[in-house]
Amino acid sequence: MLDNLGRPGRVLLLGGTSEIGLAILAALRAPAGTEVLLAGRDEQRMAAAGKELPYRCTMIVFDALEPGRHQEVIAGVFAGGPVDLVIAATGVLTAQELVDRDPALAAEMIEVNFTSHVTTLLAVAEKMRSQRYGTIVVLSSLAAIRPRKANYVYGAAKAGLDAFGTGVRVLLVRPGFVVGRMTAGLPPAPMSSTPAEVGRAVGAALDGQASLLWVPRGLAAAAMVMRLIPRPLWRRLRR
Repeated sequence: MLDNLGRPGRVLLLGGTSEIGLAILAALRAPAGTEVLLAGRDEQRMAAAGKELPYRCTMIVFDALEPGRHQEVIAGVFAGGPVDLVIAATGVLTAQELVDRDPALAAEMIEVNFTSHVTTLLAVAEKMRSQRYGTIVVLSSLAAIRPRKANYVYGAAKAGLDAFGTGVRVLLVRPGFVVGRMTAGLPPAPMSSTPAEVGRAVGAALDGQASLLWVPRGLAAAAMVMRLIPRPLWRRLRR
């Protein structure tokens, strides 16, 4: 998967404490000696997570809400050598009722879930085009297909990210409801998955040539049905 020659490579996880991102790293069949760069705000949690991975791990300070530093961060990463894989897992899920009362929270969710990915991945894509190889994993969501009343700000951010293009290989991952830290306290939706299940599915997809991955796969059919529901009815659905 890394550089196609079986040699140790380099992997960058944007959102260095993301449960799904870490699960993807755990599922990679990467050679011994592969370097993993965990980029995020919580250095202590990233250090703890790195100890659980079978790779050489380096921590990088990265804040999704500081777009002025994103290009500098990416330049610093690639200055250390080519990067085979970038996993864009930065994200936040704020309850819609809180967003309705505080538009600043809506702006923050858009910035983290969409804008920060654009600023970082444009820089990543430029570097990967120069090195002539590399893959970007983008964590989208079923919510991107047709945002609901219950999460339309989150869904709108994911819909924007869903359309992102770079000129290098992109694996777009669309999971449904993922039972984990981000969704704690919410009742699981039908066809739910876990971070580990998403991680294994992404790890397997990276070994092929897929550009789109549904987790679980049956969500693809569910999305087709969702598109057929009349808009007035769809907008009234809470889940």
